[in-house]
Amino acid sequence: MKELIIKIIAVFVILITVSCSEDTIDLEGLGAVKGKVVKVGTNEPIENVKISTNPSSSTVFTDKDGVYQLNDVPSGEYSLSAQKEGLLAIFEGITVIANSELEVVLEMDIATATNRAPAAAILSTPIDNAVDQPVEIKLVWSGSDPDDDALTYKISLRNEDNTIEEVFENITDTTYTISGLSYSTKYFWQVSTDDDINEPVNSTVFAFETEPAPNNRIIYTRLVDGNSVIYSADESGGTEIALTAISKNSFRPRRNTANGKIAFLQSVGSQIHLFVMNEDGSDVKQVTSTVGVSGFNLEEIDFSWDGNGAKLLFPNQNKLYSINIDGSGLSLIYQTTGDLITEVDKNESTGIIVLKTNNLDGYAVQVFTIDEVGTVQDVVLTGVSGAVGSINLSVDGTKLLYSHDISGSENANYRQLDTHMFIYDFGTTTSTDLSTDKTAGTNDLDARFSPNEASVVYVNTSNDGISERIIETVSILDLDGRTVLLTKASMPDWE
Repeated sequence: MKELIIKIIAVFVILITVSCSEDTIDLEGLGAVKGKVVKVGTNEPIENVKISTNPSSSTVFTDKDGVYQLNDVPSGEYSLSAQKEGLLAIFEGITVIANSELEVVLEMDIATATNRAPAAAILSTPIDNAVDQPVEIKLVWSGSDPDDDALTYKISLRNEDNTIEEVFENITDTTYTISGLSYSTKYFWQVSTDDDINEPVNSTVFAFETEPAPNNRIIYTRLVDGNSVIYSADESGGTEIALTAISKNSFRPRRNTANGKIAFLQSVGSQIHLFVMNEDGSDVKQVTSTVGVSGFNLEEIDFSWDGNGAKLLFPNQNKLYSINIDGSGLSLIYQTTGDLITEVDKNESTGIIVLKTNNLDGYAVQVFTIDEVGTVQDVVLTGVSGAVGSINLSVDGTKLLYSHDISGSENANYRQLDTHMFIYDFGTTTSTDLSTDKTAGTNDLDARFSPNEASVVYVNTSNDGISERIIETVSILDLDGRTVLLTKASMPDWE
């Protein structure tokens, strides 16, 4: 009996074991992993992504539709990875089951997706609302990035006088020097920081005001890169400041102390027009438009202030015009019967206007005065040979400064051989030579009275017509005391 019971129990155990073995999953064998790789947010398929497992089984790359498939992967647990340059690598835990196909969709993001934006630049120099700053200024700031990315900076600069914004880009340092600013002007500056990954970050806006313009009383021109540029300097020839742009041909400056403006000539296409600007070179405005300035030789043409700075007198061939400095009120003042008007000067206190006329070659000169209605008053020069210029009335109108090539030479190139400066006295009708100490073979040109009329400022240069021009001064009472003021300069005015 006992043996029978044991046999029954054994059979029962065998049956239970067989039953359990039929429900057990075989974890040993081969399976497969397939899926698709897409971009985060857009689900756009990504091609050529490297798909592999760890522990290593096999490696494949996604096709043009972002699809991949790993076959014959031994069953077990793996880390599935997706990698491609420029994208963040991703890893996902999976379990491969024998004789089964696992589908896994992977989403990838750009490699810089977790990169943080740089900090806003902190502006330091000049401090906010600083005053009396130089017109060449060094801007200083600090910058940082939480991921230590390489940073570039952009400076935006504008001023309160207009809406023009200057931009200085691709700056890698945290300092930048800006030159050519205007005097007595308030500027606003801001720095934008860029890590080339995130959107640029702007700093706060700082302001500063430049120093007042120096009291430069002498203005003149200098040739720069083929164009005539107007400069100013103090009475010792120092503190030189460029007042007009190098890109434009600007010449024959005339300063007016009553309105604080400088009038000058500038090329506009094939024409020459009158312009005015502030003494620091700012607020440039064109005055003439329908009628320009013209004559036999543009380097010889001169104009004059009128109406205490409210108007300008200028020649156009054989006509003399008056115009308001805002461009209005163009009117014909005087007209010759044929000769060209080349130079004009007006004395504000007496109302007398002096004119220099000449023929098409610049010769057959006449220098004479007219009143404000065009009636001829005095004839200073007539019937002389050679070039004449530099006409400038004294403050009281009793004297006239002029230059004359006493060699009497007249030629097709308008070359002057021995030009002297003279002062004509209307009371005695005599002229005094100021060039008695002039070096032989040179010319004294573009002469103007100094403000106190104790001396004159002028250009001395070789009569070869190509040598350097030098601005000098000489005392009217001591003609032996010539002083060099500026080199490589011409067309001076001293007010």
